[in-house]
Amino acid sequence: MSLRRCVGSDGSLDPLIMDEELLDENDRLTQRGKKRGPLGSCCYCITGCLSRCCGRVKSRFTGDVKLNPRSVWLGRQGPMPQRYPPNKIRNQKYNILTFLPLVLFNQFRLFLNLYFLIMALTQTIPAFRIGYLYTYWAPLGFVIFVNMVREALDDFRRFVRDREVNSRMYQKLTETGQLVNIPSSEIQVSDLIVVEKDQRVPADMVFLRTTEKNGSCFIRTDQLDGETDWKLRLAVPTCQSLNSDQDLFDIDAYVFAEEPQKKIHGFIGQFTEMNDGVETKYGLGIENTLWANTVVASGRALGVVIYTGRETRSVMNTSHPVSKIGLLDEEVNNQTKILFALTVILAITMLALKGFDGPWWRYFIRYVLLFSSIIPLSLRVNLDMGKIVYSFMIMRDKEILGTVVRSTTIPEELGRISYLLTDKTGTLTQNEMIFKKLHLGTVSFGSDTNDEISSHLHTAYSNIDQGQDVSATTSQRKSAVRRTVVSKIFEAVKAVALCHNVTPVYDDDDSDPDSPEADREDNVTYQASSPDEVALVTWTESVGLTLVRRDLNTMALRTPTGSEELYTILQIFPFTSETKRMGIIVKEERTGQIIFFLKGADTVMNSMVQYNDWLDEECGNMAREGLRTLVVAKKHMTEEQYANFEGRYNQAKLAIVDRATQVNAVIESLERDMELLCLTGVEDKLQQDVRPTLEMIRNAGIKIWMLTGDKLETATCIAKSSKLVSRGQDIHIFKTVLEREQAHLELNSFRRKNDSSLIIMGDSLDVCLQYYEHEFMELAIQCPAVVVCRCSPTQKAEIVKLIKTHTGKRTCAIGDGGNDVSMIQAANAGVGLVGKEGKQASLAADFSLTQFRYLGRLLMVHGRNSYKSSASLSHFVMHRGLIISVMQVIFSSLFYFSSVALYQGVLTVGYVTAYTMFPVFLLVLDHDVTPETAMRYPELYKELLKGRELSYKMFFVWLLISIYQGGIIMYGALMLFEGEFLHIVAISYTSLVITELLMVALTIRTWHWLMLIAEFISVSVYIGSMFIFKSYFDPVFIVTWDFWWKVMVITLVSCVPLYILKFLRKRFSPPSYDKLRE
Repeated sequence: MSLRRCVGSDGSLDPLIMDEELLDENDRLTQRGKKRGPLGSCCYCITGCLSRCCGRVKSRFTGDVKLNPRSVWLGRQGPMPQRYPPNKIRNQKYNILTFLPLVLFNQFRLFLNLYFLIMALTQTIPAFRIGYLYTYWAPLGFVIFVNMVREALDDFRRFVRDREVNSRMYQKLTETGQLVNIPSSEIQVSDLIVVEKDQRVPADMVFLRTTEKNGSCFIRTDQLDGETDWKLRLAVPTCQSLNSDQDLFDIDAYVFAEEPQKKIHGFIGQFTEMNDGVETKYGLGIENTLWANTVVASGRALGVVIYTGRETRSVMNTSHPVSKIGLLDEEVNNQTKILFALTVILAITMLALKGFDGPWWRYFIRYVLLFSSIIPLSLRVNLDMGKIVYSFMIMRDKEILGTVVRSTTIPEELGRISYLLTDKTGTLTQNEMIFKKLHLGTVSFGSDTNDEISSHLHTAYSNIDQGQDVSATTSQRKSAVRRTVVSKIFEAVKAVALCHNVTPVYDDDDSDPDSPEADREDNVTYQASSPDEVALVTWTESVGLTLVRRDLNTMALRTPTGSEELYTILQIFPFTSETKRMGIIVKEERTGQIIFFLKGADTVMNSMVQYNDWLDEECGNMAREGLRTLVVAKKHMTEEQYANFEGRYNQAKLAIVDRATQVNAVIESLERDMELLCLTGVEDKLQQDVRPTLEMIRNAGIKIWMLTGDKLETATCIAKSSKLVSRGQDIHIFKTVLEREQAHLELNSFRRKNDSSLIIMGDSLDVCLQYYEHEFMELAIQCPAVVVCRCSPTQKAEIVKLIKTHTGKRTCAIGDGGNDVSMIQAANAGVGLVGKEGKQASLAADFSLTQFRYLGRLLMVHGRNSYKSSASLSHFVMHRGLIISVMQVIFSSLFYFSSVALYQGVLTVGYVTAYTMFPVFLLVLDHDVTPETAMRYPELYKELLKGRELSYKMFFVWLLISIYQGGIIMYGALMLFEGEFLHIVAISYTSLVITELLMVALTIRTWHWLMLIAEFISVSVYIGSMFIFKSYFDPVFIVTWDFWWKVMVITLVSCVPLYILKFLRKRFSPPSYDKLRE
């Protein structure tokens, strides 16, 4: 690819400027991949044919069909019935047919297991047999059995959890008008389903009717798209106007729905009603839908099901669960390949020394079998059982109660995390907005001064009741006259109480519906498209100005004196991410005044309000406190001014071309020279201990990315308040880009920012990844923190995969909603929180937590201990196999290169089981520092990211140790033995077992009572077996002093030098954890 290196304005080189006529790197790679020779073309054709055949077979047996648009009749099958997928949630990895082949495939794709399978198969051939069959088949069968049981238990738990979700009961409307209860799994396309308030929608539906009089309801979508705002949904007018739900069966109507697809913010459909052969059609959009996994927040909704199961938006944005293999397993797998190469080299060397006479290939295979203990099959058994122990310890930890390990295959992954990807809503925050501060320019009020605000407000409305007009200070006096604090508070609180989209809803189940709102105050709940607005209206209620009633045209406030103020709603301009502001024009019935209220972000409101000298400073102060700020302003309008505006506004709404631009231009004509009233600060309440947890994770060397579907302003505010972005750190907000040139310029701008946190919109991210994936990821992974907002569930998963691809590091994803499932499943370690909005993320995750703060202990303590213990366990199991193999090599080379085993039968099996297994395995209980120290010094975790515990350097160190000890034991036994050959076996084997037990004792850093018992039992069992297996041990010889002093000398020579080296290293170059222990 040709690049033009141009010098920027600051003298730096811009490496991304490209010749437009040249292909980018991705295009070149694509074209390069298309060049195939004759053989490649033939293979490509064969592969394509096989793929198509397999696809057809799969479609035949699984019922897969092409996704097409559909016509859904209300409550009944249409004239041409079609087959649709069942409405079931399925997080299982296997089914009855695929369990055995998939588990066996996953097991034997590991080199270690495949190698021993081949070795075991060779023992069925008499010419290659060098030992008993059980010595090969029993360990292999045990390994496979343990893994199959573990996978079966994990998948059965997923099945039980899925069954619980699929058995949730819903009400279905029948043709008789009755409501029958059916489980979620039996819901079908065209069913009429009733969803109660606070109930989760079971399938994708078109919204037909509601109990709300205005024909609309609110839904919560944070489990689908991560947005905290409630969404307004509108019932189909024709259906809403019917007298009863049963009348739906009396009309001849159907819904045309587009083909199932991933986009959750769009829908194209039609509602068609047939009257005497005449079709009446109504357009359907996203506002007429109820997607699966959303929650009805108001009233009762009735809808017709259009998509079920895997065709729902929720499932289509969720990736399928996959079997995860940890980095430790991959490292061990690679090291076993080196051991295999060493086995082959030794076999070839022995064969060369023996000579290639006779059936040399038979001798070669026997040598390979003879040295096969170099690759210890027990390694897989120990590691797999260790994973179960780690999982048990995590779930039994009283400091993180409620934690569940749903995947017992990857606990060590928690000790190698380099990137943490977290959701915002419900994960970092509780999604509870609390009003914190009101600033009037000259005076500021906090949540602890509400009584003072209430007093001033009561005074103002008392004056109004007596005929005095408090607002005259602002609308009639000259601007030079300073307003009193009372009038400022009056105007500010009234503006906050009126400028919103909140609707009060009363729970009338236990009260008289005709009773006044004042009598039902305790039953009121506020519905809004934003929790910020609910927080503001709740605060105005706490200071005495209460929203008691609202419909499409009017709004009523109850004043502190008990009277009611009525306002007519003339126009509403809703908040959008583009305008970053919300406006409303109301007419006060008491005075007849028309007032335009406007609130929005300070970045856009600064240019719309009158000159002031405090707004910028106070906005900065509140932002540093982590508060979400809104600037509130107003403007009085005369009847003539409003009439003129209304005419222009209506005319703009009728435009066919550039309607949005013309409408915005008319609205902006009002947004000039506004009177600044106040600045509000609202806090999105964080989860408990989020700040110290994120700081701990950052100090551990883990980079944090926040992926959220929420707005940029909200995400930025939470990034600051949660200390995701540390204090004093620069933030680069990536501008919105729509095409390649814009992305190129913005990337060059971002490249010049050093050590800055990045905040980027999901749409801009897509453009960057389309054209400059490598360049963008190269810059992003260097950032201390990254925030991606307006991020879809699919994007979250793609970002996880990109980080894994471009860095090769391990990732951890944490979330609490259904929109986080794809991200959780794509990460190396997925963590789900049990949140208020359900358990879908928790059920699909590898680890389930009840609080975000538990993540710190899960990583710093359990992740670290699991990885370090597994590394030590791997070293010892490999050492155990290597040392006996070294002894076998020496034995064979000294005895005429014979392919006879030094230790056979019980000795071979006993060495890796009864005699040494328990002390070696209990290394999983060892830890270098206390949990409190690991939490206090997260920098200890950073050392694990270097991967030194299982590095090739450590591997070859243990290889040298094994060669040294194996040589000392074998040569020592040969030099000191007298008499029968059986004495060599007794001396060398006893020295071997005691050396292994001593090495474990010298390695342990924190003794556990189980370790002492295991060491004692192992020694006792071995000594007892020496008197039982008389064919291997001479009972007379082993009780003599001559036997024991020889064993002691050999053991001391093999172990003491290593202990001295360890002492010297600890004395002059101690590891960091030893320094902390001191």
